[in-house]
Amino acid sequence: MSDQQVFNSFSEFYPYYLEEHSDRTCRRLHFAGSLLVLMVATWAITSGMLAWLLILPVIGYGFAWIGHFWFEKNRPATFKHPVYSLMGDWVMFRDMLIGRIPF
Repeated sequence: MSDQQVFNSFSEFYPYYLEEHSDRTCRRLHFAGSLLVLMVATWAITSGMLAWLLILPVIGYGFAWIGHFWFEKNRPATFKHPVYSLMGDWVMFRDMLIGRIPF
């Protein structure tokens, strides 16, 4: 079997994404990074300091990658499935926010 899994849709990918985020600390770091991204983006836009938008990937991926490398002990799905992974970040954020996934 190839290391590169093929997904034909996001609905096929999301269960795999959740398996890659089974560690609670990793999920919490993802949540914190996503929340900070939303807060910094809101602040940057409302304050007119748009240059701060450039650090959003560092904030979001920084927290997530710490979760993967130190707690989950795997490689982020971003490396193989960047679009689906970004979508998964926000769906998991929503699912944690509404209690569908344990925080």
